[in-house]
Amino acid sequence: QVQLVESGGGLVQAGGSLRLSCAASGRTLSSYVAGWFRQAPGKEREFVACVSRTGSTIYYVDSVKGRFTISRDVAENTLYLQMNSLKPDDTAVYYCAASDWYGKVTTLPGYNYWGQGTQVTVSS
Repeated sequence: QVQLVESGGGLVQAGGSLRLSCAASGRTLSSYVAGWFRQAPGKEREFVACVSRTGSTIYYVDSVKGRFTISRDVAENTLYLQMNSLKPDDTAVYYCAASDWYGKVTTLPGYNYWGQGTQVTVSS
């Protein structure tokens, strides 16, 4: 099975950028659908973006389209989330996850493996 470790979170002003990384070990990340989720204080964990096993198909939640970019480096076995034009509403703990399913996987039960999360705080 795969182990996931996120990094790259921090405090940033509104309009700024951050890049989150998710280092995978144990198995290659391309063996899974890989995704990013986030959980704001007092709210449920929500889907942000995912990339298919081949990397050919990518999905985003509407609220981040045009601002966030998910990508995967096969050689480094790492998943990334580039976040631009950040807003205070983006403040949350961000989690990367891996799914044994295929195609578009946007629900929590679809993911088998989770990282520990990294905090992103956007100040106004």
